[in-house]
Amino acid sequence: MKIKSLVISALASSLILTQLVPTMAQNPLLQPFNTPHQTPPYAQIKAEHFMPAMQEAMKQGRAEIAQITDNTAPPTFDNTIVALERAGDLMSRISPILFHLNGAETTPDIQKTVREISPLLTEYGNDIQLNEKLFARVKAVWDQRAKLKLDTEGAMLLEKTYKGFARNGADLNEANKAKLREINKELSLLSIKFSENNLAETNAFALEITDEKDLAGLPEFVKEGAKSTAKKMNKQGWVFTLQAPSYGPFMQYAENRELRKKLWTAYNRRGFNGDKYDNQETIQKLVKLRYEKAKLLGYQTWAHYVLEDRMAETPEKVMEFENNVLGYAKTAAERELKELTDYAKKNGFTENVLQRWDASFYAEKLKKEKYDINDEVLKPYFKLENVLDGLFTLTNKLYGLTFKENKSIPVWHPDVRAYEIFDEKGQLLSVWYGDYFPREGKRAGAWNNTTRQQYFDNGTDIRPHVVNVCNFSKPTETKPSLLTFREVETLFHEFGHALHSMMSHVKYETVSGTSVSWDFVELPSQFMENFCTEPEVLKLFAKHYQTGEVIPNALIEKIKASSNFMSGVGVSRQINLGLIDMAWHYAVPNGESVAVLEKRIAEKTDLYPIIEGTAQSTAFGHLFAGGYSAGYYSYMWSSVLDADAFEAFKEKGVFNKDVAKSFRDNVLSKGGTEKPMVLYKRFRGREPKPEAMLRRDGLMIAQ
Repeated sequence: MKIKSLVISALASSLILTQLVPTMAQNPLLQPFNTPHQTPPYAQIKAEHFMPAMQEAMKQGRAEIAQITDNTAPPTFDNTIVALERAGDLMSRISPILFHLNGAETTPDIQKTVREISPLLTEYGNDIQLNEKLFARVKAVWDQRAKLKLDTEGAMLLEKTYKGFARNGADLNEANKAKLREINKELSLLSIKFSENNLAETNAFALEITDEKDLAGLPEFVKEGAKSTAKKMNKQGWVFTLQAPSYGPFMQYAENRELRKKLWTAYNRRGFNGDKYDNQETIQKLVKLRYEKAKLLGYQTWAHYVLEDRMAETPEKVMEFENNVLGYAKTAAERELKELTDYAKKNGFTENVLQRWDASFYAEKLKKEKYDINDEVLKPYFKLENVLDGLFTLTNKLYGLTFKENKSIPVWHPDVRAYEIFDEKGQLLSVWYGDYFPREGKRAGAWNNTTRQQYFDNGTDIRPHVVNVCNFSKPTETKPSLLTFREVETLFHEFGHALHSMMSHVKYETVSGTSVSWDFVELPSQFMENFCTEPEVLKLFAKHYQTGEVIPNALIEKIKASSNFMSGVGVSRQINLGLIDMAWHYAVPNGESVAVLEKRIAEKTDLYPIIEGTAQSTAFGHLFAGGYSAGYYSYMWSSVLDADAFEAFKEKGVFNKDVAKSFRDNVLSKGGTEKPMVLYKRFRGREPKPEAMLRRDGLMIAQ
């Protein structure tokens, strides 16, 4: 059953059929998608279409569940597990579209629709997962699993189906099921509220500059972008926002320290301003409810509940892992910060301690002095279209893929580009969308989304629809979109997630593509970042946007030499975020405030002074509006995997087709059909070695 595409929580209401009938014939969500590859007809879809369409999808889904529970034949794998997997097809088609739009192109009407629909979806999911008759049939099949002689994928589907029920309250008594329903309902609504508050706070702030002297230090590309933003907002001068393409360069280059402080403070006060968008109370409620849900289901804490089904297995193992990496990273970070502080003092900094709004500014200058390289030097070589072409060429060399833009595929915004991706035999592998520029209705950050999963339907291979969303600088009147090197890595990262979905070749949607253990899901994405520093890969796409000159070897050497610049600080920050996550979820909630909790973690991990009145948790969407609660450690965990995996390519050559085929066959195409470590060992021939990450990130010499 494709419950994973639902948001979990609330009281279902049902529309009378006669209310639905007049709408159904005109509702594009309820008609066949007469578009290339049955892609969503975004131009025809309006917010008001979703409620009646979802009501109909829930009606059909409930009927399909009833067919399973009313079946008088003894429960079998086919008539129960596979039938459950096939139920809810209409819901699986519609709900991903709604939640994709709510992230990439939301409006007040879509936000209102999500708030209204999410409780209904939660209750719909509850009605399935808490259905006694259905669980009895699932358990009957589970109990006879040793006799069924299922193949590997079938055995995994059975295990995930059974555990999906068992871990979501199917064994609870009626009173506790009722409690669980209410908890799920409130969790859903609180996550939506958190996300909406975050978006509102991000959009609300604008740093307006009218005196050109306040732009001192900013490269021309940054000033041009700010001028364009001001023009769109009908403002005079230059405007800087909290969106990454605006915020990041300002913090790196602006000489006006007070303005850096102002922008940094605004960014780090999101959701922490004591106003109607404040997220502190929302966090407390979320954490408390997650703990109550875990206890109700028989677990010690939310972290114990989440991690039972992950590679790490226990919070104790996560804490050991995080603290071990911190031991290497913090030693390196202390050395790096001393070097940065000494450099700053030699260059006019008069205080004893660098503040957080000084870090990027002086790091950029120090990097330029040490390696004669910075974003201003590199950006002309990283025109977005060229980087995409290089990414396409790389995946062609590795996996034989070809890309063809298809402008007849509907998109949700004119900036979006849609492609058909074909395999080495010329067969359609996937539809892929790239959405790369910030706008008001789009949340910050970068992510991958799959609006249709790959699976087999009666022998037909249903190919996926995959979306990459980023927030890069838009083209201006005089320049194309030019990426920083970190943005190049981000583009490769998200495309790694996309490849995981595109390459999927499994029978069942439940184990398709990125439907894997959360601490394994970042392997394909982080793995792709490794290619960005390889000379033979850079030469595929790093071409000066004006002259066409391929990036010179001297610059490539500088990229390589600087690749571990401030890596100790960067890894320490990731550990800090992971420990904040565990502090919220590997504990009994006691009402500890956001400020107190974060200070407690910062004293262990941070080297910069703590700034009162700012917070990270209140805008930490991964934890409170995404799927990373008790799982943020996954990024560092996957770093061990991806560094070790890439060493296999380094050993044989970065374009080695045999290694690429093994990675595709054993990791990318398998989804969640087997345990992650089994898949990894089949690719690598052994378990991953942490030393690969320490070597790559320059941390081996730290102790």
